[in-house]
Amino acid sequence: MSLLPQLRYPTLTQLVASARALAAHRPGLCVLRQVGVSRAGRPLHLLSVGHARRAVLIVAGAHANEPTGGPTLLALAERVLSERELRADTSWHFLLCADPDGASLHRTPAPRSLFDYHLGFFRPAAEEQPEWSPSVLPPHRLPPETRALTRVIDELRPYLQATLHGTDLGGSWVQLTKDIPGLAEPFAKSAAQLHIPVETGASDAAGWAASGPGVHVMPSPGAGAAYPSMPDDARHSTWYDTHRYGGLTAVVEVPMWASDLVDDPAPHPAPAAAIRRLARRLLRDALEVERVLAEALPRLEGLDGPLLRAAKWALELVPGLAADWMHTPPADNTMAYVGSVDAFGRRLPLRAAAMLLRVLQDADDRAAPGLERLVATWSDAFAERFRARWVPLEHQVEHQSRTVVAAALYARDRAA
Repeated sequence: MSLLPQLRYPTLTQLVASARALAAHRPGLCVLRQVGVSRAGRPLHLLSVGHARRAVLIVAGAHANEPTGGPTLLALAERVLSERELRADTSWHFLLCADPDGASLHRTPAPRSLFDYHLGFFRPAAEEQPEWSPSVLPPHRLPPETRALTRVIDELRPYLQATLHGTDLGGSWVQLTKDIPGLAEPFAKSAAQLHIPVETGASDAAGWAASGPGVHVMPSPGAGAAYPSMPDDARHSTWYDTHRYGGLTAVVEVPMWASDLVDDPAPHPAPAAAIRRLARRLLRDALEVERVLAEALPRLEGLDGPLLRAAKWALELVPGLAADWMHTPPADNTMAYVGSVDAFGRRLPLRAAAMLLRVLQDADDRAAPGLERLVATWSDAFAERFRARWVPLEHQVEHQSRTVVAAALYARDRAA
């Protein structure tokens, strides 16, 4: 019985319907229950498979713009049901979507291009992201989605939390809160078989230790950050909640569009100079979006929705990040790392522009057509620079699923 939608990213409604059908099909093994509500009152659902005390928790939908996690979650649930050995001494629990409000705003049914993807783009500000909010907010201000996720972790005490993330363009990589010896080999083998590049110099993991290509281990809480200006620190996120019970978290990233430029371990001839150029471009691009925002703001008086808040938040990150790149020695000197920083520098103002565009379109504002042309130009330039090639959805799902299963098996042996 396959419930995985074909070739399209399922909506949250479709995800819940598939999970409900799975629970009805195997009622002795599966339970679907509500574990909380979002700020807007949308339910958060947890699908549990198996009854063992030892637990794995899978989290999808923590970032609304990373839609592969939903179909991966369904594929994993089906695999656990079909492979008895995976649930012999382990129960598996699937949080269908950690941010249902965000999922209602990001629209990616079947993007044909990066421009198409950005026309429906949404990614909330850090304080509105369920996994990241503890790194920027005091405990009494945490959103209900974060509190629900924390309660699930406290209830299950998983030896592994696997959170399903993705990138628009680049490669695949894994972030671990503790090392999982042996994981790098099956991860690399899966990526090679499915023709997915490994992002060996991921800027998200700048300065972290690597237990293998693309498998990065987060630094201890007392270590310095590679980008000091960034307000959100992974070491204060919900990823570390599993440590209270001796567990760990694996963040598994897969790309929608692949680029071999992020999988080049060769030394860059002048990494510091290259990153300084990227910092200057980042400032120029952000300034273009800020000008549009400043000109339109008087006409948007009274508006303060999540799209506008997120666009402003993305722009607010730019000056500090550019200063980090200009004045901090590169965390890595490879072509792959400089490529990843290049992608990050393009991504931030493009996302701000895309979300502001949606605000202007909804308001029928006169600045919308010009901003749409800018989003199209930047999207096309991004794809051309990185020679973007689409990764079939079934390959995204298969690679992410394989990596999660390998992490669960190796982490189980580590915890034994």
